[in-house]
Amino acid sequence: MLKSPRMKKTKTNLLKHELNLWNSGLNLVAGVDEAGRGPLAGPLVAAAVILDRDSLINDVALKEYGQIRDSKVVSPKKRELLFDFIIQNAVSYSIVEVSVEDIDKGGIASANRTAFYNSILGLGVEPEHILTDFFKLPEFEPARQTNLKRGDSLSVSIAAASILAKVHRDGIMLKMHERWPHYGFDRHKGYGTAFHREMIAKHGPCEAHRNSFKLLV
Repeated sequence: MLKSPRMKKTKTNLLKHELNLWNSGLNLVAGVDEAGRGPLAGPLVAAAVILDRDSLINDVALKEYGQIRDSKVVSPKKRELLFDFIIQNAVSYSIVEVSVEDIDKGGIASANRTAFYNSILGLGVEPEHILTDFFKLPEFEPARQTNLKRGDSLSVSIAAASILAKVHRDGIMLKMHERWPHYGFDRHKGYGTAFHREMIAKHGPCEAHRNSFKLLV
């Protein structure tokens, strides 16, 4: 039976779910997560990633793997470094976007499921099992997926996907800031901060805003 390598001290072993799946004979395990579900502006971004099982088990680059956490608790600079590490060392990864127009048309829940599904389809190899952050995917058999509440804090694969999605989306928001600088997208990345809502009240919404969301309080 495979044992968990000694990773940086955490309250939770982020390899627990992966190890259980690997020990059952499933080697290609994909983690899936999103960034941008709650903001008032910008796309929803989802990522899927299959980490290298042998590297994790044999302690190859373990220092870097041990830094992978939920993207919300990793500094922006560290996220950028981990983004590069993950895409260079993953068996396969995929990043997809759902536009503001599609979010307004179908709703955020539908956009979330669509993004998760398309990110999995975008992988270069077919995963044998899928770990998702909460969402169940009706397109895949229940036995082929594990849906974990707060999965980005429970699974290294989901955490890695959260970093890919977050860094990619932040890059989009920085480009939107160049086009619409008065909204401060570089500061809040589209989330509903007091400053952001003040700018919407002052200038009105732009093309980047989700009109299906409550833009003003």
